[in-house]
Amino acid sequence: MECLGLGSSGPQVTMLQQQLRQRGFDPGEVTGRFGPGTDAALRLFQHIVGLPVDGLAGPNAIAALNIPSVTSNITLNQVLPMFPGTPRVNTQFHLPFVLKALLDAELADKSMVLMAFGTIRAEAAAFQPVEETLSPFNTSPGGHPFDKYDNRRDLGNLGPPDGARFKGRGFVQLTGRANYRQFSKALGLGQSLLDDPARANDPDIAAKVLAAFLKDKEDSIRRALQAGDMALARRLVNGGNHGLRDFEDAFQRGQALVPDDVRVETA
Repeated sequence: MECLGLGSSGPQVTMLQQQLRQRGFDPGEVTGRFGPGTDAALRLFQHIVGLPVDGLAGPNAIAALNIPSVTSNITLNQVLPMFPGTPRVNTQFHLPFVLKALLDAELADKSMVLMAFGTIRAEAAAFQPVEETLSPFNTSPGGHPFDKYDNRRDLGNLGPPDGARFKGRGFVQLTGRANYRQFSKALGLGQSLLDDPARANDPDIAAKVLAAFLKDKEDSIRRALQAGDMALARRLVNGGNHGLRDFEDAFQRGQALVPDDVRVETA
């Protein structure tokens, strides 16, 4: 979505002002015009929830205004040790989205919760959705960014600029036109992720894509985990062994931290 800031106007600003007011941050009169009152209310909200205080209502600020209300016996202090060095605020902010997505996908049991956490550790160790960076795996020497992806038919790409447009994003590094199409449809988003691929990094959508990826391979993942074949479990999501060590480390730490009788409920 487009960032809203001073000078913006329209229905999205009206909704922002209403959401701020509902959360107890008074923007003044709800006018649909982003003025000083809305700016001050938004900045105070950003400060309180630990977001960068920039006065811009981008995806993270909008998501924070709509953090899902979930209760769980999985606590922040249980999850943090699975992500050593990760800023606490990242985990605190994104954890409710992940738990809600797993609950909605009927994956809120210990094995699949640990599978999700392990996947996040391997793909997005800072516990926030990330974009794929340039590397020899995706970009040729002297080539334009992500040129190695442009004509990957296995990804459904149709040539430039598909490589860069549909690069890896989110908690599970959604990659390729075909995957963006598949999961946009699966999540009931129509063509949204094809029209605006950057939405795959929105916290809510990133969490839902992660859960949908796991759901798609649920039976095979459960069999691999039951057999203790962590490499296979990782490969079912990643297609290879990238991040396997981090995946295994997070999973094993979580075995001792997360309760066996996992409970996740909407508040």
